[in-house]
Amino acid sequence: MLQPHADLSRLLIVHSGAIGEILPVCDVTSPGVSPSGSTDMDTMDIEEQDPLATGLTEVDGRKRDEDGDRPGCCGRFQRSISKWMLPEQSRNKYLERANCCPPPIFIILISIAELAVFIYYAVWKPQKQWVTLDEGIWNSPLTYKPDMRDEAWRFISYMVEHILGNLVMQLVLGIPLELVHKGFEVGMVYLAGVLAGSLASSIFDPLNALVGASGGVYALMGGYFMNAVVNFREMIPLLGVFRILVILIIVGTDVGFALYRRFLSDDAGMKVSFVAHIGGGIAGMTIGYVFFSSYDHKLLKDPRFWLCIVGYLVFLVFAVLFNIFLSPAP
Repeated sequence: MLQPHADLSRLLIVHSGAIGEILPVCDVTSPGVSPSGSTDMDTMDIEEQDPLATGLTEVDGRKRDEDGDRPGCCGRFQRSISKWMLPEQSRNKYLERANCCPPPIFIILISIAELAVFIYYAVWKPQKQWVTLDEGIWNSPLTYKPDMRDEAWRFISYMVEHILGNLVMQLVLGIPLELVHKGFEVGMVYLAGVLAGSLASSIFDPLNALVGASGGVYALMGGYFMNAVVNFREMIPLLGVFRILVILIIVGTDVGFALYRRFLSDDAGMKVSFVAHIGGGIAGMTIGYVFFSSYDHKLLKDPRFWLCIVGYLVFLVFAVLFNIFLSPAP
């Protein structure tokens, strides 16, 4: 510590970027005091000052600015994700707590499960070709079939048996969504879309089967689409236009192809319903939009959340009663 008569000394700390230079204002010499007016202990105190004093913080051995910018691949990736997925006022909050661990577990696991089931029924069985709706798929205990709708698990399990397009789309869109909103929210939206797709198909197209995860994928796309539209002015305009156009092109192409297979194709065998696309999309534009637009807000305090939940439950009860008492399917 300084001697009592050393209180007249002052230290002027001048910052230049990240470098602090210590300039003495006056010299006070006394026993145990250096010519600059400080002791060895003072030097240690200055060296041990809070790193915030230099305008930098230490994170995992790397330095980052106080505004949350991180160098490295993970930091650049997170910044890109925030620009694609969040309005401007939520990005700083996301970057403060974002990290690449844990990885997007839900989307990865559900994709692996879908791929494994498809390989078992379409390849290992074996089947004639990689993409097939032949005997093995139709006879699977997971496919939704109107005459077996009393086996309730088929309303969910049908999602694992149609692979290429759905798998690519849910990975491309689902992984960034899960990095931002985490697995619970993305999982809830995805499964809500799967169930809404099968129930809507059982009501509006009750005589046709279902395979594939289109309901879940369209729920993710519907939620992201609504978020991009509603927050368009708060996101980067060019990226906003690009996102909306890409989703419209993908949806238009996929639904058009599904309608062709359903009504115009001469392929023999059971037709595949297209209504799951619409049901999943509506679930995404309601429940998905609420989940994906409430990044900084408590869902339980959001009236939109309860409105969507009540509406979804009403639809669920009606669909169950319809399948029990009114369905024309055998």
